[in-house]
Amino acid sequence: MQDILSKFKRVDLCHQPTALEKMPRLSASLGGPQLWIKRDDCTGLATGGNKTRKLEFLMAEALDAGADIVVTQGAVQSNHVRQTAAAACKLGLDCYVLLERRVPNTAKSYEQTGNVFLDSLFNTQIEFRPAGLDMNQEARDLAARLESEGRKPYFIPGGGSNEIGALGYVSTAQELLGQCKAINLRAKLIVLSTGSAGTHAGMLAGFHALGCDIPILGISVRQPEHIQIENVYNLAVKTAALLTDRPLAREKVIVDDRYVGEGYGIPTEGAIEAANLLARNEGILLDLVYSAKGMAGLIDNIRTNNITAEGDVIYLHTGGAVSLFAYEEMFSAQK
Repeated sequence: MQDILSKFKRVDLCHQPTALEKMPRLSASLGGPQLWIKRDDCTGLATGGNKTRKLEFLMAEALDAGADIVVTQGAVQSNHVRQTAAAACKLGLDCYVLLERRVPNTAKSYEQTGNVFLDSLFNTQIEFRPAGLDMNQEARDLAARLESEGRKPYFIPGGGSNEIGALGYVSTAQELLGQCKAINLRAKLIVLSTGSAGTHAGMLAGFHALGCDIPILGISVRQPEHIQIENVYNLAVKTAALLTDRPLAREKVIVDDRYVGEGYGIPTEGAIEAANLLARNEGILLDLVYSAKGMAGLIDNIRTNNITAEGDVIYLHTGGAVSLFAYEEMFSAQK
């Protein structure tokens, strides 16, 4: 298969290719299609996760720009921030992050454990912000302040979600299609969690550039359907434009927003059930912010026959199990 990313600069941060595994016990328990899982929770950097692929391209650009510090933002238990901080350490850069208190009524430990603990271990400079601000603008303002102080900052948007970061999921699209071809797997659907839009947009742009028509269903973890479709489509168009002149159709963006619950980072019963099902049937850990809500959507769509029993379905696991420690009390009543 032609490497459509050969012209782009990248650094080596990721264990790849990540495994594509069957989930026979979960498939049997649901009585649905044969389920597969793409293990992008196993990308290696700081326990892994999807942001590592994006950072291969973003950090290459930072180094090329002569940066000595990277600046980014995310929610308190941000997987993106943890992986960015680790990448900065690996490449000899400093890291300064803003963490938004998006999740209400949390215990004091929520801002000390899980991803935040690892952020500190990576010697990250951290400031907290209240919910509701334009966090990317807050981070840009921080970068401007650092520049006025003589530093050379490189700004990375939340989730690493711009067209450079989304190239990381063009690489996953290319890799996944190669794996499917090698084992003659003809998946009828890809399912993933969609939040800051970079993973979803990158997969769409990659499939588009490679001429693949497998639909991608994004289970929203934050935004209503119409907003998420717009966010994903706009970024997918920008990303695809780096790869091909062919226009990307808006109808390629499919989003299901029924599993957000009370809001971003607030666990749902379905997400807790999904995390338990994956742990106890397949020995796989899901986080309650992203991957468990995405899996909850997949499970419910199978149970309601929106996803029918025939064929093969691939779930893209984006990682995040470190944050489980911040939600431990959610499992205390489970047996």
